[in-house]
Amino acid sequence: MVFLPDESRSLPPPPLVNKGSVWLGLTGWIAALLDNGFNHRPIIRAGVHRQILFTTVGWFVGYYLAKRTEYVHAKVDRELFEYVRQHPEDFKAAGI
Repeated sequence: MVFLPDESRSLPPPPLVNKGSVWLGLTGWIAALLDNGFNHRPIIRAGVHRQILFTTVGWFVGYYLAKRTEYVHAKVDRELFEYVRQHPEDFKAAGI
């Protein structure tokens, strides 16, 4: 999978309830409510199955975006630490 390479499997999974999941789940639910409103249906009562579907899709997209973000940050950290390890003369401890 291009979105998450195989080396991302070594990272611990993000929590199921994270900021991205909550926000995109809420966005999916609001999108379903707006769809009801634009089509002149009762906003909350109509299409409950669609509201659940949009919320679930938003939740999982947010989860995988959080997972991708953690992978990218871990990759940058690994490259930075490798550079520091290979060039110790550039990163001497400050003499006090």
